[in-house]
Amino acid sequence: MMNLINSKINKTLLLVAVTIIIGTVGYSVLSGYTLVDALYMTVITITTVGFGEVKPFTPEEKIFTICLILLSITIFAYAISTFSEYLVSGKLFNHFKHKRIVKRIEELKGHTIVCGFGRNGKQAITKLKNYNQQFVVVENDKEVVDYLDQNQILNIQGDATTDETLIKAGIHNAANLITALPSDADNLFVVLSARQLNKNFKIISRASSESSYNKLKIAGADNVIMPDKIGGNHMASLVVTPDVIEFVDRLTVEGETTANLEEIAVDELPKEFLDKTILDLDLRNQTGCTVIGLRKPNKDYEINPDASAKLVKGSNLIVLGRRDQIQKLREIF
Repeated sequence: MMNLINSKINKTLLLVAVTIIIGTVGYSVLSGYTLVDALYMTVITITTVGFGEVKPFTPEEKIFTICLILLSITIFAYAISTFSEYLVSGKLFNHFKHKRIVKRIEELKGHTIVCGFGRNGKQAITKLKNYNQQFVVVENDKEVVDYLDQNQILNIQGDATTDETLIKAGIHNAANLITALPSDADNLFVVLSARQLNKNFKIISRASSESSYNKLKIAGADNVIMPDKIGGNHMASLVVTPDVIEFVDRLTVEGETTANLEEIAVDELPKEFLDKTILDLDLRNQTGCTVIGLRKPNKDYEINPDASAKLVKGSNLIVLGRRDQIQKLREIF
């Protein structure tokens, strides 16, 4: 109800409705008109179209009509002023834009919410776009929001640490959340709020300091990434094992058409493969790809699993191949 009163447009519509009700009731009581006749007199009076009255007015009815005309003129002047204000300030455009965005987000299922469009946030959505994943960006900076709008990136303007903003971003239907805000404290608030709102989806958080790592994990983050630490380790690895790192970098998944690595969920395979072995899957002969890893239901990883390893429900296969082999894998499975 407060939202109704706080909106000037809704206030205007409410005043117009009240004026029509007052006029209809007034004419019914003073003149004994039927409901239709009373409504007719009210509409032609407040719109000042100049049609004649249903029957000649008494002095009391004329005074009531004068008051009704003055009231309606005042309300319509206020309505024109409000509408002009919304047009000039862009509020009307923002109102319809918000309605459109809300509708699009309500239609999303299994999407990813990205909190913050800084350096890490940009990298995250680039990867998501390359994989044709649906996502919503939550950003508080108006200039950044304008940039996102210009590039047709679905976004919500607001404070990501609040429940209201996360709900607007469709957190109840989301499959993942990435919080990449500059402040560890803000990321902690986002993780706490998000985990309370959705206990089943995956939360990935950025962290700047070692002390924040455990706090974010306790708050409910599934993964905590420290970009500075990863960057330093990567640079040192280029000194110690340069060829290995260079090779791994070439395997980095870049998109749907340029990937060398693929993840296969056993649950999504045809039912006849469930509880069979990797050998029964016969990936090598069918696609040329090689299974290099197996993630078990308890989230343990087995590197280079045996061909006799079973494909149990809840496990994932990690597959390596050339781009054409990965494409063939996707077509078959």
